[in-house]
Amino acid sequence: MTELTETPLLLKAARGEKVDRPPVWMMRQAGRYMKVYRDLREKYPSFRERSENADIAIEISLQPWSAFQPDGVIMFSDILTPLPGIGIDFDIVESKGPLFETPIRTQEQIDKLHELDPEKSLPFIKTILQTLSSEINNKSTLLGFVGAPWTLAAYSIEGKGSKNYSIIKGMAFNQPEMLHKFLSKIADAIAVYVRYQIDCGAQVVQLFDSWAGYLSPQDYETFALPYQQQVVRQVKETHPDTPLILYISGSAGVLEKMGQSGVDIVSVDWTVDMADARRRLGPDMKVQGNIDPGVLFGSHDLIRDRIHDTVRKAGNEGHILNLGHGVLVGTPEENVRCFFETSKGLKY
Repeated sequence: MTELTETPLLLKAARGEKVDRPPVWMMRQAGRYMKVYRDLREKYPSFRERSENADIAIEISLQPWSAFQPDGVIMFSDILTPLPGIGIDFDIVESKGPLFETPIRTQEQIDKLHELDPEKSLPFIKTILQTLSSEINNKSTLLGFVGAPWTLAAYSIEGKGSKNYSIIKGMAFNQPEMLHKFLSKIADAIAVYVRYQIDCGAQVVQLFDSWAGYLSPQDYETFALPYQQQVVRQVKETHPDTPLILYISGSAGVLEKMGQSGVDIVSVDWTVDMADARRRLGPDMKVQGNIDPGVLFGSHDLIRDRIHDTVRKAGNEGHILNLGHGVLVGTPEENVRCFFETSKGLKY
C-alpha cells in the first residue's frame, strides 16, 4: 500500500491551517452504542482485555472508521492504562467502573512510585497505534489520548468513581504538599506517555481532565492547571508540532483557565454556547465540540440544524466538530451516520 502523504483534514485544522469544512469525529465513537462493539464485548467481557490486547483494541478502534469514515480515528484505550506502569494497579468492573484495591493515601506509597517506561509496561500501545496508522493511511487523523494528572490522582486516591471527591479534596486541603508531589509525579509520567504515543504514530493527542470540572476555579488553578501545564510543557519541548487538545466535562466555570494550559485546542462541553466559548477563549485559541450528545436521540432534521448552528457560531477556521461529551449508550447508529454525513457535506 502506498502511503498517502497529504496532511489529513483534522490535522490541518488542529494546526490552524485553512480547511474547506470543519473536520469531525466523536468522543466515545467506538463503544456501546454500536452493535459490533456489543457483540465483541460478549466475547471479551474484560474491559482491560479489550483495551490492552492489541488485536482487539485495533478492531474496536476501526469499527467507527469502517462504519462512518470520521476525520479522526482515536485508539480504543482508557485514561487509567498507564497507571500500573508507575506502580498503581486497578481493575475495571463492568457496570461499576474502575476499582483500586490499594488507593494512594500516604507519602510512603507516593515515594514508592517509579518512572513510566512505556516500552516495558505498555508495549501494546505501540502495536495499536502503528497498526492504526497503517490502516487509515492518512485518510483520517490518528488521535491518541491520556488522562490529565488531577483526574488520574482522583481515581487513585478515591479508589473508585466518586460523586463528591471528598477524599482527594480532604488531602488537597489538609496535606497539600503530599498531593502536589503526587500530581507532579503523575504529570511527569503522562508527559512520557504522550511523547510515546506521538512516537508510535499519534498525530494529535487529547488530554481528558474528566474530574477537574468539579473543582472551584481557585482550586483548579492550584491543583489542576499547573499539572496540565507541566505535561504540555514537557511534550512541547520534544514534540512542538503535535497539536494537543484539552477536554473537561462541566468546564463552563474554568473555560478561560483551560486556555492557559498551553494546549492548542480547547474542547468545549455542551453547557456553553459555542459563540460564547469563542468569545471567552479569544481569537487565537482553536476549539472543538460541542453538540449535546442527547441531540443524537432527536430527528435527523434536528441533528442537521444543531450541526449548522454550532458550525456557524464556531466560525470558518480553527474548529473541530465534535460532541460536547461522549456518544451515549443507546444512541441510534443511523443518527450517528446522519451526524457524520451532514458534517462531511458542509462547505465553508
